[in-house]
Amino acid sequence: MKELTYKSTRGETQPALSAEAIVRGLAADGGLFVPAVFPAPVADLAAWTGLTYQELAWRIMQPFLPDFSAEELQGCLASAYDAKFDTPLIAPLVSVADVYFLELFHGPTFAFKDMALSILPHLLKKATEKLGLDGEVIILTATSGDTGKAALEGFAGVPGTKIIVFFPEYGVSEVQKRQMITQQGENTYVIGIKGNFDDAQSGVKAIFADTELRELASRKKKLFSSANSINIGRLIPQVVYYFFAYLQMVASGALRLGEEVNFAVPTGNFGNILAGWYAKKMGLPVGKLLCAANENKVLADFLATGVYDKNRRFITTMSPSMDILVSSNLERLLYEASGEEGTKTRELMRQLDTAGRYEIGAAVQGVFRSLVGGYASETETAQAIHKVYTSSAYLMDPHTAVAYAVWQKYRRETSDQTPTIVVATASPYKFPRDVLQSIEGRQREEDDFSLINELGRLTGTAVPPGVRDLASRPIRHRTVCRKEEMRAQVSKILHDSSDPEA
Repeated sequence: MKELTYKSTRGETQPALSAEAIVRGLAADGGLFVPAVFPAPVADLAAWTGLTYQELAWRIMQPFLPDFSAEELQGCLASAYDAKFDTPLIAPLVSVADVYFLELFHGPTFAFKDMALSILPHLLKKATEKLGLDGEVIILTATSGDTGKAALEGFAGVPGTKIIVFFPEYGVSEVQKRQMITQQGENTYVIGIKGNFDDAQSGVKAIFADTELRELASRKKKLFSSANSINIGRLIPQVVYYFFAYLQMVASGALRLGEEVNFAVPTGNFGNILAGWYAKKMGLPVGKLLCAANENKVLADFLATGVYDKNRRFITTMSPSMDILVSSNLERLLYEASGEEGTKTRELMRQLDTAGRYEIGAAVQGVFRSLVGGYASETETAQAIHKVYTSSAYLMDPHTAVAYAVWQKYRRETSDQTPTIVVATASPYKFPRDVLQSIEGRQREEDDFSLINELGRLTGTAVPPGVRDLASRPIRHRTVCRKEEMRAQVSKILHDSSDPEA
């Protein structure tokens, strides 16, 4: 097979090797990078049983990154998946009653974004070296809560980089916000916006497309890149934990090698579940991918009807990382479903930009048959947290609870008894108010940081050290702007980035 390259979902950008795709983040035509030819399915899954997370990651990621040597990729993996995770398993699988939870919150920021953002800075640094770039890389990122802190943690202090994170000022939990605005590192910039995540995300995309701003960056020997899951260097590492979860089930005797498993995935920007789709394409025996949405159920509606319509009320929920109406990574799957015709994908994205909706035909919709959409209301989410805790003493955060609730409804409606893994995306301690209220059935007067300790006291579970002292950390980032002012904030940092509060 020829060396794997990446092409744009919109068809107007020349193919690029993985190093270039990682550094650029977004294709020049506004599309997302996807493999020009997908790696061949795994020939012998049995040979991977018993591998460590790092060993498995190398085998899965290497075909996607052919311009990285074995030593380069192994070095990146060793630096990423080390003692910063609180378990050597990195992503343990936990059996609770009749379901399994894949815990992806054992990294430094207690959310699944650590799984990819622990390695992306190392991949990016190595990629810039391979391309002979001697300028500074400016990471532009929009976050609905967890990406921001994980990206800041990954890039803080990394030579040759600066990272700018935009987040909805009132659209994240208090713990998520405090994690970001107390971030240390002279190369970090955290800016709240008066709006929601979609406003932040569209604003970042507009900056990437701003020719004048890119020229300014070029004159100052700086290059824009992204840490969002639009960056293929963040998406590919996420494929690993689907294989790792499956192989853990096989090793425990809960599953026979080759037997199918379903995954229930809390879904907002579609990156996490797309990684599961990629795992299935690589030969992992996946039955159904349950696309679990909260009350902002644009994806669930799309999978049911073939109509994507963002023209609806934006709802602020207890699962803020899923409060999204424009799921960027869906474009990658649309491109595949449309026969890899960039003109079709480009037209659908144009319709979304201009009319706020698009509709796909029955043939295209058929490609999505392995994906099952579902959603959980706020009440159902709270009930799920309460049910699992009272019956099994297992604490779920609200995002994981959405996936659990959707799985429960799916099983009742279909009688599908396929073994199921619920992807647990965050520690419950990032959302202490909502978790406590769900367990107790009453509201609390205390602030979120007091409730962290109360949640630990009530449940007898250990409070993660990284959130225990959040309330006492000094706030370093106080800038707040309107969506229309995001460009000016970036321009200001480009002109004078010596002050982290610029």
